Amino acid sequence: MMNYKRYKKAPVIDYPDRQWPGKTIEKAPIWCSVDLRDGNQSLVEPMVIEEKIEFFRMLVNMGFTEIEAGFPASSSLEAEFIRTLIEKDLIPDGVKIQVLSQCRPDMIKKTFETIRGCRDVIFHIYNPVSPLQREVVLGMSREEVIKTAVDAVRMVREGETGFDGRLALEYSPESFSCTEPDFALEICEAVKNAWEPGKDRPLIINLPATVEAAGPNVFADQVEWISRHLTDRDKVILSVHAHNDRGCAVAAAQLALLAGAQRVEGTLFGNGERTGNTDLVACACNLLVSGIDPGLGLENMNEIKEVYERCTRMHLDPRRPYAGRLVFTAFSPSHQDAINKGLKAMEEKGSDVWQVPYLPIDPQDIGRKYEPIIRINSQSDRDSAAGILEQYYGFRLPEPMNEELGTEIRKISERQGEVSPSQIMDTFRQMYIGAKYPLHFKKMRIEDGLEDSDTRVCLTYTFKGETRTARGRGNGPIDAAKQAICVAEGLNIRLTMYEQQALTTGSDSQAASYIELMDVDSGRKAFGVGISSNINRSSMRAIFSAVNRLFFRR
Repeated sequence: MMNYKRYKKAPVIDYPDRQWPGKTIEKAPIWCSVDLRDGNQSLVEPMVIEEKIEFFRMLVNMGFTEIEAGFPASSSLEAEFIRTLIEKDLIPDGVKIQVLSQCRPDMIKKTFETIRGCRDVIFHIYNPVSPLQREVVLGMSREEVIKTAVDAVRMVREGETGFDGRLALEYSPESFSCTEPDFALEICEAVKNAWEPGKDRPLIINLPATVEAAGPNVFADQVEWISRHLTDRDKVILSVHAHNDRGCAVAAAQLALLAGAQRVEGTLFGNGERTGNTDLVACACNLLVSGIDPGLGLENMNEIKEVYERCTRMHLDPRRPYAGRLVFTAFSPSHQDAINKGLKAMEEKGSDVWQVPYLPIDPQDIGRKYEPIIRINSQSDRDSAAGILEQYYGFRLPEPMNEELGTEIRKISERQGEVSPSQIMDTFRQMYIGAKYPLHFKKMRIEDGLEDSDTRVCLTYTFKGETRTARGRGNGPIDAAKQAICVAEGLNIRLTMYEQQALTTGSDSQAASYIELMDVDSGRKAFGVGISSNINRSSMRAIFSAVNRLFFRR
């Protein structure tokens, strides 16, 4: 049995007056990417300067206006990277770089040396404040921990007087989520009073769930309690930085927005030390699918993922929300059917509102292609392959053909596993459109308008490479061609189904013809498919396809 008695539930605050459960998110927060610091510090093989620059440019192109570029006093590589950004003028106007420092004089001094010449900086200081950190790590009293933070603020203010650019202060009470609410409030008030913020010069107070010790609802209570008890609230930007120890960082960040947070720190795909932190892509896409402008450019998800994986050497799980390889797949027959019906319904209604079962977002809106949405495996039903052909290639097969094609696709899936849309199309083409041996249609001549109202045709085709000619008459080109083939090849066939559809529109439109023929002598049937910009030619090709499949296929 698991030794669960070793652990105790994280304390919760008595807060019956909570208001966040009745609120909704109305707009996107300020996003701050910490990929180049938090994410990079957690990498087995840290990014080099060139990779950091590429990653930084991607973040800028995505629309991030606040980017934590590093912890310069703890890493010479990060200091060099920040100097490169400044000296090569790589930071666009409107973008603030953020630098991290402990509340230590030597680190603060080193950080100021690193950011000299920068136009716009967020100076981010932090110190541990939880009882466990105070007692076990630091050996400090509450008063000593507050003094450490206030002294650091004063040193930043002194450094600001000799700094040419704009400088904002961010303070993080590390391990906030494990700290007594009254003490967290006390130290944040002390920092605020030492900084003396204004409405045009706000202080960023960042509340980190350094270790996710409780559920996201508890974190939301803590954030709201601080937000409602802080004085001069309009002079503070409340930020959150949730880690993912319990797998709830995205939920914690979103509930924190309901609770009063205005800013969210995290990394693109939740990369960070230990289990990672808030996945900003997931958070932003969650806003998008709620009809809220996410404030970030997510249209090129594949490109974002490619740069991320290449630079960090981390790989996304195939089921990762929005970006994973398999998130827009559906193997279940019922899911496949529902998706097809949803897409059809949207097309028929001409709706601008995305409403498709099992797909909360249109993959195209984030640069994903439709091809991976539905795939076939051995559990898929007989209509799944036909649904693929219609959705991706425009072929609307007659109902009787679905089972035959579906059975063949299932055989393939049983041999190899998953079958892609392109392989389904290749199989359909090989089975029907490419059934051109031994009879191969070449051309036809139609004679119409005779007194007996019959249509006469002259067919030219090859049989095993030998050119042949056949003539027939009937009540239309299809009937006449059937009669011609019966006489020339000694067959006894009957047309049992015929359908046509336009694959494309316009002057160069393509038509698809579907035909089923029956061998009268044996009762066997076979389908044929033909494609051409000429309706009569597509019908002739379908007849020859069906004859080949009926009499000559193995």
